[in-house]
Amino acid sequence: MIEAVILFFTVILFLLIGFPVAFTLAGVALLFAGIGLLTGNFEAGYLSALPSRLFGIMTNETLIAVPLFVFMGITLERSKLAEDLLETLSSLFGTYRGGLGLAVVLVGMLLAASTGIVGATVVIMGVLSLPTMLKRGYHPAFATGTICATGTLGQIIPPSIALVLLGDVLSSAYQQAQLNMGVYSPKTISVGDLFAGAMIPGLILVGFYIIYIFVLATIKPDLAPSLSREELL
Repeated sequence: MIEAVILFFTVILFLLIGFPVAFTLAGVALLFAGIGLLTGNFEAGYLSALPSRLFGIMTNETLIAVPLFVFMGITLERSKLAEDLLETLSSLFGTYRGGLGLAVVLVGMLLAASTGIVGATVVIMGVLSLPTMLKRGYHPAFATGTICATGTLGQIIPPSIALVLLGDVLSSAYQQAQLNMGVYSPKTISVGDLFAGAMIPGLILVGFYIIYIFVLATIKPDLAPSLSREELL
């Protein structure tokens, strides 16, 4: 138990120093495996299974979607499509109270469906919308809270990287559970099933965000003031 806690805080330390996530996770794990071999607390046979595990991950057709989603998010950021979309929706809703917040939620929803990852959505929306919202008189807590809440939509609105990873894990777990129950013709759970199940909850969450922003901007107009057409231009 103590070793696991030390491993966890070591990973956090290396991440805070600035090492890339991939190298940190792999390097720290191998470092502790080496320490375990020297102290006799780790079996060397586990390391021999590492190449086959890596090959299995690389040949998994489901996980091919993960780097493609990341590439799509980078493409949206570099091509300025997300920026143009945010400016257009800001001009459309900016004259209403909380209009910029509504534009952020809608753009974040589209980015979530396009990138499928939380980090990309939060970074893009933070860079593009936060300076504009603060400049237009939005309260910092309201602006940052809206961006962070919208960023979480990337986890649930399909297509989502999290759902792709869960689909790969749950498919094997569901089949194994049925075999343990004596069902020898097990059904499977596909990533498409998870996408279909997450669509309605994701849209409901977007609707709740919009309602919350509208109500809060109506009750406390100082948090999210309306803008004139001249200010938007």
